[in-house]
Order: sequence, then C-alpha cells, then structure tokens
Amino acid sequence: MSAQPTALSRSWDEVRADFPILAQSINGHPLAYLDTAASAQMPQQVIDRLVWYHSTLHSNVHRGVHTLSQRATQAFEDVRLKVKQLLNAPSLKECIFTGGTTDAINLVAHSFGKTFLKEGDRVLLSALEHHANIVPWQRICEEVGASIDVIPINDRGELLLDELDALLTDRTRIVGVNHVSNALGTVNPIEEIIARAHARDIPVLIDGAQAVAHMKVDVQALDADFYAFSSHKLCGPTGIGILYGKERWLEKMQPYRSGGDMILSVSWEGTTYNGLPHKFEAGTPSIAAGVGMGAAIDYLQELGLERIAAREAELLEKATERLAQIPGVRLIGTSEHKASVLSFDIEGVHPHDIGSILDSEGVAIRAGHHCAQPVMTRLGVPATARASFAFYNDDQDIDRLVAGIYSVKEIFGV
Repeated sequence: MSAQPTALSRSWDEVRADFPILAQSINGHPLAYLDTAASAQMPQQVIDRLVWYHSTLHSNVHRGVHTLSQRATQAFEDVRLKVKQLLNAPSLKECIFTGGTTDAINLVAHSFGKTFLKEGDRVLLSALEHHANIVPWQRICEEVGASIDVIPINDRGELLLDELDALLTDRTRIVGVNHVSNALGTVNPIEEIIARAHARDIPVLIDGAQAVAHMKVDVQALDADFYAFSSHKLCGPTGIGILYGKERWLEKMQPYRSGGDMILSVSWEGTTYNGLPHKFEAGTPSIAAGVGMGAAIDYLQELGLERIAAREAELLEKATERLAQIPGVRLIGTSEHKASVLSFDIEGVHPHDIGSILDSEGVAIRAGHHCAQPVMTRLGVPATARASFAFYNDDQDIDRLVAGIYSVKEIFGV
C-alpha cells in the first residue's frame, strides 16, 4: 500500500486548489490575487471549520454550564494553545485575543502608556510604520505629554541602525517597530533592535502583521516584550488577532477595555479584575473567527513555515527580475532583506490607474499609500502599486502581472 501524501509533500498546484476563491474569474479573466499583504485568502479547511462551528457548536464562551457552551469554550481555548505553540510563547496567560493587530497595538499604547508614560517621556518608532503603529502612540503621547522619536530609513527602505543608539535615551519608555514593512516588504532586524533596547531595559513591541504567516516566529528567541498579529493575514477570518505580551509587563498594565469576563467580582464599591489573559478580554470575543484562526494555524504549520518562506522568496525573486526589465517601471523599496511584497510605480501613470487597469484584467493588487503615509512622504512618492505574494500564487500570476503592466503602458502611451 502506498503512503498517503502529507501536507509537506503536496505540490504547490495541489495547495493552490485548497483555495476555492482563486478558481473564479474577475472581469472575464482568471483571478490573479496579488494582495495578500492586505488580506490572505482562506483555504477550504478554514472555511469548513467555520461551517462546523456555526452548524454544531455556536454558543457563548466562559459563561454557560450547558454542553454547547462548554464545547465552544474548549474549542476557543484550544486556539490559544495553538497560538502559544505557533509563537513558542512561554505561557497561555501571555496570549491575548484581540480584534486584530490594530486593536492589539491600541491595547499596548493605552494600557502601557497609562501605566508607564509620563510627561517628557519618549516613544521610539520606525519610519516604516503603518498608521496603526503611529496614531495610537500619538494619541497617548498627546494625553500624557510624551513625544515620539523616529528611526530613519535610507532610500532603499532600510532602517538606519547607526542612529538607533542615539535615539535610545534615558527618557525612552518603549520601542515599536514592525517585523516586516507592509508598504515595502523590508524585513527589519528586530533581533538587533530588541537587544539594543533591552541593554537599556526598554521594552519592544513588534507589529508582526506581515510576518507571522510568512516566516517562523519565536518570541522567546527574539526576546520580544509584545508581539501582535491578525488572523486574516495568516489565512484566517477577519475580526480577531493576538497580542503576545510578557507577563512581567501585562501584570502591571491596567485593562484596556471594561466589561464581562475581565472581572473577578463587581460591587458598587468597586471591581476586582480577572487574571491574565482574561484581564484584557472584555466582552464576548469573535468566537467563530477564533476557531477559524486555529484552523488556519494548523494549515500553515502542516505546510511548514520554512517551506512557505522559501516558496514566497522564489516568487518574489522571479517577479522582481521580471518587473525590473520593464522600461519605465521603478521598484520602490529595495532592501537587502525582503518579504514577498513588491511596490512599484510606472513613470507617468498614477498607481490608482495601474490598479484599475490591472483589475480589468483580473489581476488584484493594492494601489495607494498602504496606510503608511510617512513612508510615502520619506520616499517622495504619493503612492505606489503593490503586488504581494503568498505560497498559493504561481508563475502564471506573475505572467499576468507583467502582461497587465504592459497593457497600462500601452493605454497611457508610456
């Protein structure tokens, strides 16, 4: 009897077939989905898990004594264990369900900021951050009288680490940096940033939205104090994400939101808060999305994150070489270390027009400032066109992107 194929031995064509959305046509053309940095597609295994939850399990968690509630609670808490294993987190208490990366960063900015930031203190961010890791810090800094410093970048979109030590001052209370830039694909040297910050006992928040589905992440090896990501960036549903935080910080931070499940007892005289992780999980969570996220984690781990990273690096290299050969196309963000994000523009054509024409040919890319306007300002462009790849893309998707770019050039006569 021949052995059954394992996830690791399946071809990429077989893996692509797991994603039913990719089999459809858009505007009369086969879909080439190149917008994974905005949201990754869901495999049938995740969709099936959502149907299973809604058809057999739906109930509230952490509250009911009846069977459905107990089963739903078990299914939801099983996902916390999967997250712990995915990140190699030391404890379940350090894995907090949030509404997504943005919600997780807001949690840290609000709760850490309320506890540790004072007038005159400083928050250090990088020039590669997207708005979700800028605006929450601006708001808390305005509230307490703190201010923000910025690690600059060069023209390739790489952080200038030579300036980092001078920016880490006695008043720096926290550093926030993304693991991978959503606008340029730059993979930041977060190990070095964390080590230099820790040398001065400064905690570091890592925005892992663009990293966790594309490479292996080990929060203990990184020694990250906080690490945030969203389910929908790793082939799961929208509306849920994770904040990993070291217990030493989380225990001292005040709750972000108030309501059910984050309390031990309530009276008119006052409230006693629940322990970790529930102290930061007020209200009914997005249970179905959480269960779906668990299925997505299983799916990615069965495929193998190292194998996924190698596949996406191969696609990025091919696409970069092809686009670099097209006259008038300029690649934006050429860091030595990149994830599968390819930003570009075409001389004489606005990126929105590039995106619209490509869409008319069934090629889905992102066009705009990618919620990272400071990055665009630094590089002197109003916006870029951005193709972002996942393991479920193939060479035909790259061919379609290239053909679409030539269509743009023909239409605009450039």
